[in-house]
Amino acid sequence: MSAEDGSVFTASDFADIADTTTVRQSLKRMTESGTLRRILNGIYEKPKYSALLEEYVAADPDAVAKALARSYHWTIAPCGNTALNLLGVSTQVTAVWSYISDGPYRTYEWNSTKLEFKHRTNKEITGLSYMTSLIIQALKTLGKSNVTSEIKQILADRLTEKDKKACLKEATEATDWVYDTIRQICEGEKIQ
Repeated sequence: MSAEDGSVFTASDFADIADTTTVRQSLKRMTESGTLRRILNGIYEKPKYSALLEEYVAADPDAVAKALARSYHWTIAPCGNTALNLLGVSTQVTAVWSYISDGPYRTYEWNSTKLEFKHRTNKEITGLSYMTSLIIQALKTLGKSNVTSEIKQILADRLTEKDKKACLKEATEATDWVYDTIRQICEGEKIQ
């Protein structure tokens, strides 16, 4: 009940406080009462109401992806247009929310939202922070010739000092041009 509106849960998130049967029964009761909304099998959301729209807003696909990853113990990172959108590089609304994952290839759909998980080798995502993975995937999506000084500045502004230190440390195995770009973004080199 104390969770923020829009929070997404899985049944396994409550494994430390009650047995599976009790958790499932509680989630079912809360769904029936309208306190929670069932998004997918085993995935629930505490709905967020918009006073402006005068209705409940749709579930955040990124939060649902993270809940699925938690539930299945996958490491995930947004890729393609999803990465660009989450970083504010693109304002284009993505039709399919795409993620790379160390889990299997899977697709999930609800209402008009589609989540896609693409299997990648562990070296592409394991051991990388969420933000490092996100930056690498965004740069790979854009391609070297499309990374402008404006885009580098947008990315630099999105990263905290802690994120920058992590990116510099974790991205050393990335393609040379990707790492060089990350170094420019994180070390405050003259962005050109």
